[in-house]
Amino acid sequence: MPKKEEEFNAEEVIEEFEYLTKNAEAVQKETLRRILEANASAEYLQSLGLNGRTDPVIFKACVPVVTHKELEPYIQRIIDGDDAACILTGKPITTISLSSGTTQGKSKFVPWNDELFDTTMQIYQTSFAFRKRHFPINNGKVLSFIYASRQFKTKGGLIAGTATTNLFRDPRYKTSMKAIQSQHCSPDEVILSSSDFQQSLYCHLLCGLISREHVQVVSSTFAHSIVHAFRFFEQVWEELCTDIREGVLTSRITDPLIRAAMANLLVEPNQELASSIHDKCAGLSDWYGLIPQLFPNTKFVYGIMTGSMEPYLKKLRHYAGWIGANVNPRVAPESATYAVLPQIGLYRYRLGDVVKVMGFHNSTPELKFVRRASLLLSINIDKNTEKDLQLAVEAATELLAEDKLEVVDFTSHVDLSTEPGHYVIFWEINGVDDNEASDELLSKCCDRLDESFVDAGYKSARKVKCIGPLELRVLRKGTFQKILQHFLGLGGAVSQYKTPRCIGPANSAVLQILSENAVKSYVSAAFN
Repeated sequence: MPKKEEEFNAEEVIEEFEYLTKNAEAVQKETLRRILEANASAEYLQSLGLNGRTDPVIFKACVPVVTHKELEPYIQRIIDGDDAACILTGKPITTISLSSGTTQGKSKFVPWNDELFDTTMQIYQTSFAFRKRHFPINNGKVLSFIYASRQFKTKGGLIAGTATTNLFRDPRYKTSMKAIQSQHCSPDEVILSSSDFQQSLYCHLLCGLISREHVQVVSSTFAHSIVHAFRFFEQVWEELCTDIREGVLTSRITDPLIRAAMANLLVEPNQELASSIHDKCAGLSDWYGLIPQLFPNTKFVYGIMTGSMEPYLKKLRHYAGWIGANVNPRVAPESATYAVLPQIGLYRYRLGDVVKVMGFHNSTPELKFVRRASLLLSINIDKNTEKDLQLAVEAATELLAEDKLEVVDFTSHVDLSTEPGHYVIFWEINGVDDNEASDELLSKCCDRLDESFVDAGYKSARKVKCIGPLELRVLRKGTFQKILQHFLGLGGAVSQYKTPRCIGPANSAVLQILSENAVKSYVSAAFN
């Protein structure tokens, strides 16, 4: 269980982490023994002939490495309320978590229990302890762009919701965050609202501005949510200033619980604060350095910045200028690695992530996330990863930068409806609706995209025309917001959202959104 507020000591947490990582193999074996002992009665382990044994060699011989697909029949029985209580675990499962669903187009159901909550908070505590060592905070506040979606009950009566929703709605979460000096600016009603998340986002920003002198951390689960929040701020900053100046919440907020909670913060007009914020914003050049201007005591911006989040780093640096995260918080996100906590184990299960071991922290591996295993552009002998796509987009956007344009977001698709098949890259560009990007410029971008895929298989197949010319489709402004809303409509949560970088056949609804909102199309002349 997370320690009580008065017991939390960052140096003690780090000391324990150092001890565990120096003895990673022994700790892993003990963790496995404990898990097998606690779940010996589970039907799944019994059916594999483990019979209560905890020896690692026997465990590996009896229990196969599986994916979520192999476990789905067992999970479905739990969801449906099967009378056999101990199907996958020794204790009954009472809660189900949903994945974001952005990779395959639908959410996966994952059992959730108290142990998962405890291990999640262990990770929070450990990462906080290292951040505090580098960036001490003194009972300040955290502007957290976090959102809890609606929970529901399964056929079998279990509570179900996204992983972040189950976490944020757990009454122990608030206590645990307070213990590690991470009190949110926003009241629970804003975080836990099941209304349109834009209402929560607006109020997160307003709460942060009201407490601007006390904000020491700006955070979210993923970098995307932070960038999205400040793009939204660019649109509503004057309205936020009006709310503070008049002491009255805008009529755009219709949720009665949120309005009641915000009334306790907007207790009176504050002309001085509103004017100060207005002057700060009016004095910025293209919103550069927005975060430290709004929140002068902020020490770091925190969230997952690696993998599919790396494309947002340029914009985030534009807003903030500096980033801190992970065990070595001063390391740039592109170089960030994550030390495995040896006392937390997932055994014989394929997560579907491709990672690279970059080194070791004592004797525990330090991992760098590379990509999701399923996210791959491939037609012939070509194999381009999510990282390859990102690098190609970065190379092409250098041309846009000359005209002060930027790609808001991007994704891709393998189009096999033509012969030969070809890559389609979708861009939403800031300023397209105002005709700021010329056809000549976008044609050059399309060529640069095609030329920038470095995979030898792709280049050779393009040269012999086994793969057709790359196509760049430019989208209406707000298209990626529609894709986000689509996933929220499926029960997803903003806190877990990741823009899908490669849209496969299973994501037909997203493909339809992209097709309906494409306003321009360009075909590469490279390799002609």
